[in-house]
Amino acid sequence: MPFRFIAVFVLSWSCLNAATGAESSRPNIVFILADDLGYGEIGCFGQTKIKTPHLDKLAAEGMRLTQHYSGNAVCAPSRCVLMTGKHPGHAFIRDNRSTPPEGQYPIPSETVTLPKLLGKAGYVCGGFGKWGLGGPGSAGEPLKQGMNRFFGFNCQAVAHNHYPTYLWDNDKKVPLNNPEFSAHQPLAKDLDPRDPASYSQFTGKEFAQDRIMEQALKFVRDNHERPFFLYVPSTIPHVAIQVPDDSLNEYLGQFEETPYVGNKGYLPHRTPRAAFAAMITRLDRDVGRIVALVRELGLEENTLFVFSSDNGPLDHAYQGFAGTDGRFFNSAGPLRGQKGSLYEGGFRVPTIACWKGKIPAGTTRERVSGFEDWLPTLVEIAGAKDSTPKEIDGISLLPTLLGQPQPERPFLYREFPSYGGQQIVRIGDWKGVRQSLKPNGKGKEPSLKIELYNLKNDIGETKDVAAEHPDIIAQMENLMREQHTPSAEFPLPALDRLVSK
Repeated sequence: MPFRFIAVFVLSWSCLNAATGAESSRPNIVFILADDLGYGEIGCFGQTKIKTPHLDKLAAEGMRLTQHYSGNAVCAPSRCVLMTGKHPGHAFIRDNRSTPPEGQYPIPSETVTLPKLLGKAGYVCGGFGKWGLGGPGSAGEPLKQGMNRFFGFNCQAVAHNHYPTYLWDNDKKVPLNNPEFSAHQPLAKDLDPRDPASYSQFTGKEFAQDRIMEQALKFVRDNHERPFFLYVPSTIPHVAIQVPDDSLNEYLGQFEETPYVGNKGYLPHRTPRAAFAAMITRLDRDVGRIVALVRELGLEENTLFVFSSDNGPLDHAYQGFAGTDGRFFNSAGPLRGQKGSLYEGGFRVPTIACWKGKIPAGTTRERVSGFEDWLPTLVEIAGAKDSTPKEIDGISLLPTLLGQPQPERPFLYREFPSYGGQQIVRIGDWKGVRQSLKPNGKGKEPSLKIELYNLKNDIGETKDVAAEHPDIIAQMENLMREQHTPSAEFPLPALDRLVSK
């Protein structure tokens, strides 16, 4: 075989199989983030009552990450970890905090974010859904943090209503054809909870997620000839429980129902189980629409799809809250805890990655990973590995995604100043948990006690074995002290004092 032919063959093979490469072959990145979707709420992660055929197909054609953790146990701090590659002990945003009249506490203007890095690498970046890292006009709004295009909710609180009166189109409000009503009100006592007409006041003509999806799909069409980063932080299935009839009808009559009258937060619904299931199936349909468009445009082999959730579900401790029924749907699967908790159910999330020809189809990986890992992973995939900030906590997942061996993560760290104050470290199969790090206002002082669980043998975190492993507890204590940096904006005094010693 002539040497020239061999050289051309080797070069072509290398370009085909490289994860990064020349500008013409840089992959598009589609990152879809569900809102409060539990570990067990899609079919490929064990759900049996709710239909998610498109996500199940994406998993069958790609990889399930079964030990992947969101950035935190609630919305804003989780998204901050995703966008900055820093775990909650170093990230700027560590809790939800509203900034009236609209928006959440903003990340600073100089923050190095994933969209900024991808933009420098030649990507056009679009965000479609719920942002939550800085309200309109603030330093944290999406257009100031690397997004070239944004459409959706700038404020988490406004997103509690899936039929709002407006959405944000870049930095301008776009009116929607919906009546104005609060997303936090019960059914009037003089109305019949079994009469569908009683609930007509809690709906509108334009479902926000449908409008958002129109713009997301348009972004793909408009930018299909250049590398793009499509970020879709959906508002589904976050309460209030609301969904258009064309999705609701698919589930009506399938479950025993008790009307939810709104006595435990958010809006009432006549058939809350059917509506909640329909919300997730509608999200699944949206995923299918994005994948179908990418295939139609001939981009499938040059597009990485990632699907995950920002935190765990409303479950167990909040039974019946906002009309949800996590026990009925087994929302957290075998995991303990729910949204707001740093037990597994609060932040271990169903995660799928699919990249035709690169990620081995139908595979599962149990390697521990977290939201902080996506920034270095996606920047490396974009061919800009050298621009990855040195001070981040994330570790590129690219070898794992490509089916190659990768060393175990040294540890995973989380802290959360709300819901009593919490802190965890995971090392291998061992997980240390601190609860009640803040005074409860009833005379109970903060606790630095560490619970210890072996997740390999006890995925439900039912047996605290701390007393049997003092050496592991000592290791956990050191990491918990070392990984916490005090924050003036989100103080955790019990941990701040340990660092200052």
